[in-house]
Amino acid sequence: MNHRVAELMTLEEMANYLRVNKKTIYRMLDKRDIPALKVGHRWRFDKASIDTWLRQSSTGIKSGILVIDDDETICALFKDTLENAGYKITTANSSCQALELVKNGVYALVFLDLLVPGIDGAELFGKIRAIKPELPITVITGYPESELMMKALNYGPLGIMKKPFKNTDVLTAVTNYLHPRTSVSQFSQKNIVVKNNIRHLH
Repeated sequence: MNHRVAELMTLEEMANYLRVNKKTIYRMLDKRDIPALKVGHRWRFDKASIDTWLRQSSTGIKSGILVIDDDETICALFKDTLENAGYKITTANSSCQALELVKNGVYALVFLDLLVPGIDGAELFGKIRAIKPELPITVITGYPESELMMKALNYGPLGIMKKPFKNTDVLTAVTNYLHPRTSVSQFSQKNIVVKNNIRHLH
C-alpha cells in the first residue's frame, strides 16, 4: 500500500489528534492496538487509516466518553445521540461510581453534572483532575454562575455546557473537543462566552 508523506502524521501529531499523551500511543503500539507503519526508524500514522480504525473500533480512544449525571433522561440523551454517531458511552449516576470508572477506564472526554449523589460535583471534578490531569472535562449545568461552579474552577480549566440542550448540541460539543480543527459552532461560541463570564466573576 502506498502512503504519501503528506498523509502521514508523526507520533506527536497523533497524540494531539487523539487528545492523549505520547506514552499512551507507545503503549498502543506495543500492543499493536493502533494502525501504524515504520518510516526509517520512526513511527508514522496514516490519517485515513486512523479515522477508519476509530470508526470501527469499539475500544478506540476517540469512542470512550464518560457521562456523570444522576438524571436518567440526560444520560439517555447522551447515550442515544453519541452511540448512534459511533462513540462508546459509559454513564455513572454517583460520584463513587464515577471515580472507579475514571481510575480503571480510558476516556477521551468526561461530561460532569455538578449535582450528583455523594461528594459534590466540584470536589469530584478535583478528584478526577488529580487522577488524570490531562482528561478533558465539561461541566453540564443549568447554573453556570453558581457558587459550586466557582469552586470547580479552583481545580483547573473546564468546559461548560449549559442546560437545557439538544442532541445536536451534544454532538457539537463532542466534535469541538475531539476534533478541534473543525470550525467553532454557534453553540460552542455561546459556551465560551459563559466560561469567560465566570472567569470575570472569579
